[in-house]
Amino acid sequence: MAVTQQLARIPAEYLAACRRSAATSPDRDPHWDPLAYDVLDLDWAPRLLERVGEVAGLGEVHLDALRWATDGDTALDLAFLNTHPHDIAPFGPVPTALSAPQVARVSELLGQIDMPALLAALPTDDREAGSLIGWGADKITGGGPRAYLLRHFNALRDFYLDAATRQLLVVLWWD
Repeated sequence: MAVTQQLARIPAEYLAACRRSAATSPDRDPHWDPLAYDVLDLDWAPRLLERVGEVAGLGEVHLDALRWATDGDTALDLAFLNTHPHDIAPFGPVPTALSAPQVARVSELLGQIDMPALLAALPTDDREAGSLIGWGADKITGGGPRAYLLRHFNALRDFYLDAATRQLLVVLWWD
């Protein structure tokens, strides 16, 4: 099973309930189980999306927003979600999160990124484009790196837009 990036959009109250559950449960179980509708599997796309932004000359503000959208922030203490045997990120770093105001800002900036234009700046040959992107992009099948990256960027942008509209936090982890 591959380790992929996961994102969950949740209310602050849900995160607080998970924290309380972990603090009071004998086995530190946070009872983390966000609704499937509110979870996004970004696969291995985060670094590839960032690399496309770098290669295509995406401005620093928008490149930072893309990084923030996929890296999160360590300001919220989420160590309780990474406690054995109930850790949600057993194969990656401690989960990170973005607050509702951070989510709103990221959503706004992602909405300003013209991913088709960034992808158009890549070489027309999929193997060359994948090789330039790196991170295994040259091995993407089923439409090549452009289709893969556009699909994942659109999913990420739409995920953040919905989270911002609903004033939710976003928790990120690798699993």
